[in-house]
Amino acid sequence: MSEITEWIRLTETPGIGCDAAIRLLRAFGLPQQIFAADHADLKQVVSSKQANSLASPPTFDTVALIERTELWCEAQNNFFVTLADKNYPSLLLEIADPPTILYIKGRIELLSSASIAVVGSRNATNQGVNHARQFSSSLSRLGLTIVSGLASGIDAAAHQGALDAAGSTIAVIGTGIDLVYPAKNKALAHQIANSGCIVSEYPLGTPGIASNFPRRNRIISGLSLGVLVIEAAAQSGSLITARMAAEQGREVFAIPGSIHSPLAKGCHQLIKQGAKLVETAQDILEELPLHRHNASPPAISEQGDLISAGVGEIAEKLLEEIGFEPIHPDELVLRCKMSSGQLTSELVMLELTGQIEVLAGGLYRRLN
Repeated sequence: MSEITEWIRLTETPGIGCDAAIRLLRAFGLPQQIFAADHADLKQVVSSKQANSLASPPTFDTVALIERTELWCEAQNNFFVTLADKNYPSLLLEIADPPTILYIKGRIELLSSASIAVVGSRNATNQGVNHARQFSSSLSRLGLTIVSGLASGIDAAAHQGALDAAGSTIAVIGTGIDLVYPAKNKALAHQIANSGCIVSEYPLGTPGIASNFPRRNRIISGLSLGVLVIEAAAQSGSLITARMAAEQGREVFAIPGSIHSPLAKGCHQLIKQGAKLVETAQDILEELPLHRHNASPPAISEQGDLISAGVGEIAEKLLEEIGFEPIHPDELVLRCKMSSGQLTSELVMLELTGQIEVLAGGLYRRLN
């Protein structure tokens, strides 16, 4: 039997979940050793019913899944990675319940890169989407891989922000890797597969079952050195990811919002519980244990070296126009001769990199 056959047979055996599979692997070694074990020995690790299931031949559906997976693995940049594989992400091995199998499409090397998760509401505001995109773009340019869940709202904006920059992004999905959910993110998923990578622990053909999405969140946080939450209601999946991150020993960050906004409640709750309040990308870099990946992305200099921070000459010129006295965006549109949309994008980037601050009345002022 091939490696794929043995591992899929183990994970698809009725009654053998992730926890039982890991116990069996720890006790017996590789899957072929599990299937070769005596019934009495198996019962020392799992129940009699589970031991009986392991002794039964694979079902027709399991055989069909094995055949589809072997065919899928023949395509370029498709990878089937197990707990025993040298390509298995080391950070995932640290969590309490690492996935037994990972299906990966794209740049597999990103799974070993210094990463940060960016998550938040599916029903994000325009401001939240802009923050997700600009923070992710800035962090990507500074050397970090952006991890998120390919959901609508903040997730999609985070992936797009990374693609706008270095293209280093990982999408952890709650379906089989041959499916895209939600369907409207199909084009984005193709971009990620080409420039970043997509990861799933679920077999090919697994539909978008609601219970799978909270569970995949442990992989999002597990792959990352920290989790940044941007807009989250008091009860949301993003808070589940943040809780898992804290349990895994990862850093937790949150962007505050208006006390009147329902989508700020979750972030404020996290900050009260000890998450770091974030105003700039530098706030995140200062807290991440980058030594664990031998990574040291370029910091923004005290003089505000915008080019090294990935901002560029347009923003440098804009910064000169802003000055140290409060100025309204409408005035900047006239002075810089740019559209309001482009101006907003550049202002957000300058705010994220700590070059300017937003004052009451929507005015802006240079900080250094």
